[in-house]
Amino acid sequence: SCHRPAGQPASREPGSGGLPEGVEYIPRRKKGKNPMKPVGVAWYSLYARTRLGYLFYQRQVKKARERYPHGHSVPQPYCFPGVKILPIPVLSNNYSYLIIDTGSSQAAVIDPSDPLAVQAAIEEEGVMLEAIFCTHKHWDHSGGNEALRQKHSSCKVYGSALDAIPQLTNPLTDREKVSVGSLTFEALATPGHTVGHMVYVLDGGPFGGPPCLFSGDLLFLAGCGEPFEGSPETMLASLDVAMGLGEDTLLWPGHEYALECLTFASLLELDNSALEQKLQWAVQQRQEKRSTCPSTLGEEQTYNPFLRTHRPELQEALGLWQGGGEDLDAFRARVLKEVRRRKDLYQAT
Repeated sequence: SCHRPAGQPASREPGSGGLPEGVEYIPRRKKGKNPMKPVGVAWYSLYARTRLGYLFYQRQVKKARERYPHGHSVPQPYCFPGVKILPIPVLSNNYSYLIIDTGSSQAAVIDPSDPLAVQAAIEEEGVMLEAIFCTHKHWDHSGGNEALRQKHSSCKVYGSALDAIPQLTNPLTDREKVSVGSLTFEALATPGHTVGHMVYVLDGGPFGGPPCLFSGDLLFLAGCGEPFEGSPETMLASLDVAMGLGEDTLLWPGHEYALECLTFASLLELDNSALEQKLQWAVQQRQEKRSTCPSTLGEEQTYNPFLRTHRPELQEALGLWQGGGEDLDAFRARVLKEVRRRKDLYQAT
């Protein structure tokens, strides 16, 4: 069965979200689960550019399969007429997505990190895999490409030629469109996390649905990817590309990071009611192991600090002011850099 995600969660009375009245929820962060936490340039180079990274990824997959035999979250399929989007929880906090043209049973998968989990979904849905869309080269997003291509020999692998994406067959350029059955995806270049990072937008218009943004590690619910291969200016420009898609656009991120990101954001903006409400909702979702995907870009603008660099409330909370003669985008990049710095410190504690 499919659901349509609600918009802003309904406000809850204190104590009704599964917590005793007056008790604040602070999620415990598990150490060592995310290889992309800020751990230094040397480790990143090894992870992203050597076989050691691939071996580490294989170990991650093995451990996650043992720890989460049914996935880290309960996914909720999302449908509109002619389209089914199935989030596939993989590794300890990643999402792959199977997007199905229900009329032709042709399908595409975004970022298939665990090929067994993706193949199981393909078989259960009874679809033909026509395309793999990779947002970027990191193994936790691309590690399943080879195994899936061995099973589905006519399947094409799409992504940026600027990233070393495994099994890439069809390099894409910015704004290029790809059809899978009657589905149309547009690739948008969003460098920063990696030099070739791309996001993919499914056009929901022909089906009477909203646009769907599969954001990889550009954008998470209340968060943003680490700019490993780009400057704050580069990342800001990429985030602005995403924000140009319209408020009704559904955000399908590459990771289940909602609790950590919302908790961090709430430390920056203490009087943000949308943020407070979303955090309460996310606590409830995660207590029941339910996915927090998707949100909408309109919602994200109300609580995601990485998308609020233009907001005076956030600038003031950070103690930053635009310098005389300072270009607005240069100032926003400075705000973004400070949010990122604080997020890294928060993650490191």
